[in-house]
Amino acid sequence: MDWDYLRYIRALAIAGTFAKAGELLGVHQTTVLRRLDQMEESLGVQFFERNRDGLQLTPVGEMAFREAERLATDMENLERKLVGQDGAPVGKVRIAAEDAMMNELLSPILAELVREYPDIELEVLTDNDVANLSHREADLTLRPENKPQATLEGERIAAIDSAVYGAAKYCRRNRDMDIENQPEACTWILPDESFSHLATGRWYRKHLKNVNSVIRCNSLQAMAALGRAGAGLAVLPCYLGEPAKELRRLSDPLDGESVDLWLHVNQDTQQMARVRIVMEFLAERLQALESAVEFSATL
Repeated sequence: MDWDYLRYIRALAIAGTFAKAGELLGVHQTTVLRRLDQMEESLGVQFFERNRDGLQLTPVGEMAFREAERLATDMENLERKLVGQDGAPVGKVRIAAEDAMMNELLSPILAELVREYPDIELEVLTDNDVANLSHREADLTLRPENKPQATLEGERIAAIDSAVYGAAKYCRRNRDMDIENQPEACTWILPDESFSHLATGRWYRKHLKNVNSVIRCNSLQAMAALGRAGAGLAVLPCYLGEPAKELRRLSDPLDGESVDLWLHVNQDTQQMARVRIVMEFLAERLQALESAVEFSATL
């Protein structure tokens, strides 16, 4: 059996489609399809069930995937030994986070990281949908959640508060607005169902159930952009709303609506020196931001 087969099986199992597997492998999706056909024909087995929703591992494919994962870990460990002493921070570290967190929180921290550890190669994975942030190919995942899965390894970094924000231009046009007693009179920029993880859902259901004028978004970045443009009011994480000079905070942080920020580590790579160093670096810098009142704010 060609050892390269396992590399393709692993990428297909992680990605779920030929196109995404091609992105992971750095080849065109037709190459991935051709290699899978070659593998299954030469061995006389079927690794994947192919359907409209993507690829599903067969029992044989699951066994091959487990071996591919084991070999990938072995290769990572061998790489660590070859590049020098165990504590040397050299090699690739993959980090996953929401777009908004990457833009507002992580970007300056990662810029500092690569200056301090120039031999660490960062691979950054972003997604607006928090449900997709369990990237199996990521070493570290920054995720807002109050009840992480018990099987996930990681560290709670901070509590993220949210508050109501509006642009100065919107406030000038609506000088008589009463957010506390008559929120339905305002236009609201709301998250769609893909943001069911947000703790602020309780506040929406209690205060905005009768609101008619709404704009729905599948991205915190889009909500913030529309808020800055004066399209309406938005409940935003304070780390996103506070730095925006166009926005005014129109409420205290919403009571009981905070969400914990967790930094999760891939169990297969958590013992690697470079992963441990990056995790400690991120945790230290993010906790310093919380101390500097970047995650929350008070009136």
